[in-house]
Amino acid sequence: MPVVALIVIGAAAGFLATRLMRIEADIPTTMLIGIVGALVGGFLLRTLITVSGWLSGFVGAVLGALLVIWIWQSLKRR
Repeated sequence: MPVVALIVIGAAAGFLATRLMRIEADIPTTMLIGIVGALVGGFLLRTLITVSGWLSGFVGAVLGALLVIWIWQSLKRR
């Protein structure tokens, strides 16, 4: 079933992408564009989620430290 879903979703994505980019392509080419795009997009998204996992932790730590510094400076002024 995942292969069939990949083909259907890829075909729809390929159709939408070719229309947005104003490219005239036949049905097999449109399906191939969509399937390859789904594979590449899935890989990139999985990589970004992995990277953003530790990166978001770092960003959260920096934002938390900024908040603590801001609170400390606000209390120090009083």
